[in-house]
Amino acid sequence: MKRIYVASSWRNSLQAQVVAALREASHEVYDFRNPAPGEHGFAWSEVDPDWRKWTPPKFTVNLYRGHPAVVRGYGFDKAALEKCDTCVCVLPCGRSAHLEAGYAIGKGKLVIFLLQPEGFEPELMYLLGTDCVCSIEELLGLLEMCEGKG
Repeated sequence: MKRIYVASSWRNSLQAQVVAALREASHEVYDFRNPAPGEHGFAWSEVDPDWRKWTPPKFTVNLYRGHPAVVRGYGFDKAALEKCDTCVCVLPCGRSAHLEAGYAIGKGKLVIFLLQPEGFEPELMYLLGTDCVCSIEELLGLLEMCEGKG
């Protein structure tokens, strides 16, 4: 059994399927959309309903000022990243998921990129990770082969 951090995007409809499939395969899985019982995932709208209009200076102030939603969301995600032995980056995704995958790579964890035809772009630096797969079935097979590693 792996402890898996699923890095993806709120906009990625495959994320929930990946979480469910990994849990069905008896892995311990962190879901950023539901990070703990009774907790919902972080949203910038909790900090400011007009967050989409922020300038870089406004973002910086809101990121570092200690808003309870920021502290809570970051705390859940960072703790799960530290605890995991495997990160699955479900594409397409954005900057945060790629930062999470990069952090996991730097910590020496298994990192698997689950590629999708939608929005696909070749990326050389995915070689930093463990492997790339193109389906949930392939992901599950690779995790089974990697059991005991990482």
